[in-house]
Amino acid sequence: FGQGDYSAAVELFKKAAKLGDGEANYQLAGCYGLGLGVERKPKMEIFYWEEAAIGGHPKARYNIGVTEKRNGRFDRAQRHWIISASQGHTNSVKALVENHKRGLFKKEVADEALRAYKAAVDATKSPQR
Repeated sequence: FGQGDYSAAVELFKKAAKLGDGEANYQLAGCYGLGLGVERKPKMEIFYWEEAAIGGHPKARYNIGVTEKRNGRFDRAQRHWIISASQGHTNSVKALVENHKRGLFKKEVADEALRAYKAAVDATKSPQR
């Protein structure tokens, strides 16, 4: 993929995605979003973000939240960002706090997400890991 053979990379990502690989789904979203190795198809980009998010990919979940916000679906954006914040995704916490400052989300939502984010980060620092 890094060498520019995007068509081959897309085929490998598709095989891995069929096996449930969240990162492969995320990479396919990027390929479809940018038109790398495939025709640019925003609907397929979102489809693969959704597949990656279902598989636990926090950045894909964050991206879905950004798309939902752009489309005026603030409640859905909020839910996606809370989930990805609970997976330790920093930008989701930032988005929730920023949108709270703009009056789109209640303070409790930002606080809840921050607590979940801290718990996720703390879990990665646990000596039991």
